[in-house]
Amino acid sequence: MNLHLNMHRMHMRTPHWPAAIVSGIVAGAVLMVLELLWSTTTIGNSVWQISHKIAAITMGSGVADGTAFSVPVIGVALMTHYVLGALFAAVLALIIETMHIADSPGAALFAGALFGLLLYVFNFYVMSAMFPWFAELRSWAAVMGHLLFGMIAAGIYLRLESKLPLD
Repeated sequence: MNLHLNMHRMHMRTPHWPAAIVSGIVAGAVLMVLELLWSTTTIGNSVWQISHKIAAITMGSGVADGTAFSVPVIGVALMTHYVLGALFAAVLALIIETMHIADSPGAALFAGALFGLLLYVFNFYVMSAMFPWFAELRSWAAVMGHLLFGMIAAGIYLRLESKLPLD
């Protein structure tokens, strides 16, 4: 008796990189606004504290403890946050295309939520070894923000990848 198995070959579609980048920038902007709101309304921190901590990734630990408004610090924080958002959304787009779930919004949003949760763990537990000032930002608000980041990035990616031309 012969047993015939249909082996599924992983055939990866190439992600739509412009859609991934835009989705990461938009989702990163939403996350940034949520972080600013949560830090000032629930924790009572300075609105600029998180910006200082994000800018410290690029500028060094000397700016991590600041809380005052500073144009260079805010500018570097914005650029760092947008670049990381675009990079992480590109990884998410690669996952969505590899798993062949771009045609299933529910599955893609679930993958985005899971990705956001894993991103939270990566950012606040793994990367805090290099950037210890992130450990003090661990919170349920940050978990929810990253979960939303993943879902927003996935949703916008799905919407854009079907609308934007590849050329």
